[in-house]
Amino acid sequence: MKLVLALLGVLFACAAQAGPDRISLLIGSHQVNSSYGFEEVNPGVFATWENPHLHWTVGAYRNSYGRASISATVALPVVRWREGEVSLFAGAALYPKDGRNFALHWGDVVPIGGVQLRHRNLFMQVIPLDGNLADAVVSVGVTFPINKGRK
Repeated sequence: MKLVLALLGVLFACAAQAGPDRISLLIGSHQVNSSYGFEEVNPGVFATWENPHLHWTVGAYRNSYGRASISATVALPVVRWREGEVSLFAGAALYPKDGRNFALHWGDVVPIGGVQLRHRNLFMQVIPLDGNLADAVVSVGVTFPINKGRK
């Protein structure tokens, strides 16, 4: 847990220094077709750096096992409109003590990926799973652009 907290401190210090373009707050998730008692209130905070081709995101959240996790992803926008976009994303997440529950893992680090939708200040992600613990994870939250004095 101390390592996770130290990594969070470094991630957010770097995020603050480099000036992300967007801050997102994770509210919760739902595990589709799961009989396991996952937690569905998953508060978290994420910083995103956006450019025309890729979006880079790092963040920390309470995972569905009730422990702190960190993740890093990269997203490729595939459909855009004035107030939103659909993107494909991939990355990795640290699930301390629980990473080995996933079919594919490197210790407690698991690959994550799927589709994300952002419209105005709302976002949703759909992460397909192998059907062992659930068929998919659907997460939702709110997101806010950061005005950095550009344009």
